Amino acid sequence: MKYNIVGRKVNLRDNFKERVQKKLGKFEKIYSEDAEATVTVTLEKNRQTVEVTIRDGSMVYRAESTALEMNDALDAVVDILGGQIRKNKTKLSKKIKAESLEQYFIENGTKDDEEALQDEDYAVVRTKTFAVKPLSVEEAILQMNMIGHEFFMFLNSSTNKINVVYKRKGNTYGLLEPED
Repeated sequence: MKYNIVGRKVNLRDNFKERVQKKLGKFEKIYSEDAEATVTVTLEKNRQTVEVTIRDGSMVYRAESTALEMNDALDAVVDILGGQIRKNKTKLSKKIKAESLEQYFIENGTKDDEEALQDEDYAVVRTKTFAVKPLSVEEAILQMNMIGHEFFMFLNSSTNKINVVYKRKGNTYGLLEPED
């Protein structure tokens, strides 16, 4: 696994970088050699946020935690990632070697909860259709806020492609665009 460790508004010491590699190293058996882990540490108002994104092919795992100490935030993020992996264990095992995944859970003392780890059914319970109108990004955000949704799909009037705007933490917005 490749590591990319970034500090925003904070200087990262070598011992923290080593700790990141040690903590995330236990996931190396699960991911391929091409996997890339991006760790971003941000300091805001004496609180430190650690964000970890692991990309391996089409799989993306992301976790974020804020604490007074960056080591505490890192521990929480690793726990969250472990939970995501446990939740998706059956799906992951189809893509990777099952032995290495089982070894990870044995080494880390994680008990198998059969009900939680069974293959979940992703049943679509409702299908909704609507007319997609050409809008600017600003108009789409306004429309999303008016209907009280967290996201909104629209036809971008400047690119003539389907886009999605969504609400992010901190009262900011994101835009999803298809690649060419």
